[in-house]
Amino acid sequence: MTGGVSTRYRRWASILSWLAIAIGGFVVVAFVVSLVLLALADADDRKAAYGYLALVLWVVIAAAIPVLLAVAIPGVVMTRRVRQQR
Repeated sequence: MTGGVSTRYRRWASILSWLAIAIGGFVVVAFVVSLVLLALADADDRKAAYGYLALVLWVVIAAAIPVLLAVAIPGVVMTRRVRQQR
């Protein structure tokens, strides 16, 4: 690949970029939902289980952040290389 980037490389750059956007969106939605669950748990003692669900969401978010970085960084690098070749 001395002259440029292949079609397969461009496709993977696009897939990684969109996957990073999807994971980032999931993290944002999960964080907002966890805050809502905490508010519900705080409002009523009978809904205390919502607080535990919020904690589970925080664990999922903590697990998703390294995956997000592992997808986003190569996606950005690959996309930058594709744009430089155009």
